[in-house]
Amino acid sequence: MIVPAQGVVKDYLETIVEPLFHTSSFGYRPGRSAHNALAQCQQNCIKHSWVVDLDIKGFFDNISYVWMMKMVSHHVQQKWVLLYTERWLKAGIQQQDGSIAARDKGTPQGGVISPLLANIYLHHAFDQWMSKHFPLNPFERYADDIIVHCNTQDEAKRMLAAIRERLAGFEMELHPQKTKLVYCKNYQRKEAHEHNSFTFLSYSFQPRAMRNHLRKSKFTVFSAAICCTAKTFIRQRLKTVFNPRNTQVSLEQTAAKLNPKIRGWLNYYCKFNPKEAMDVFLYTNELIRRWFEEKYRLKSKHAVQKLYDSFILANTNLFVHWQKGIKR
Repeated sequence: MIVPAQGVVKDYLETIVEPLFHTSSFGYRPGRSAHNALAQCQQNCIKHSWVVDLDIKGFFDNISYVWMMKMVSHHVQQKWVLLYTERWLKAGIQQQDGSIAARDKGTPQGGVISPLLANIYLHHAFDQWMSKHFPLNPFERYADDIIVHCNTQDEAKRMLAAIRERLAGFEMELHPQKTKLVYCKNYQRKEAHEHNSFTFLSYSFQPRAMRNHLRKSKFTVFSAAICCTAKTFIRQRLKTVFNPRNTQVSLEQTAAKLNPKIRGWLNYYCKFNPKEAMDVFLYTNELIRRWFEEKYRLKSKHAVQKLYDSFILANTNLFVHWQKGIKR
């Protein structure tokens, strides 16, 4: 009954707090998505030279019960909502040996209400404070993943110090290694700085070479594309699902397994700089070539490629990424 009960409280509480949430809060909110946050971040990186890339250390595990209950009770006075919320917050964690360990902080593990509670917590601890004290510094927040934009390095340093102090008052600590200042370097911004990139929602924001086709020259922009960690994850998942040595599994069967995953990855990672995301799926084509090589005991790469090309001509839409033109 815990999950249905949490759903009831979540739905009731959400109708009250959702209209109050900041427009730059995107995570786990109806009608808002990671792509919305990424698009806003991209625009703000064009307008502002510096980024404060925030990482809250163990956020979901360290939410203060005292502060959490104060924040919830600020919005609702119904005893049943407060009673259930407090019970879930204080519920023990089952250990590997079956025992229950008591806890005094953190949100319910896997609870449907946890994302909403997290948004309420940072709405009070961060969003409203930013709006009041730093209205000229835009930010994007997706749950506890936060990017703040500044105009100068000194401003970014002061911002980071102020945020660190603010969050400490709510028993939150910034990760000392993962939190950093980033210079959004492009063809107009040419200062030297140790950090010229950051990762937000599995996209890497960094300087990238772009070609001016009219002038036949290259210039540097600061933009988003799929990050290296996501590329590695996708390749690993592809290899896990598709073993080219197992030739008893047909390519049609493999496509049925892979296509839902590939479709999801393409839909998410091709929103910005799509070519970089599409290139990841060239690895799938390499696995398919290996499958032909194993299946027909081919020794010549030319023979493998010829069979691969003829198969694509006859099955041009078998794999989702083939439908997007990623066939070589």
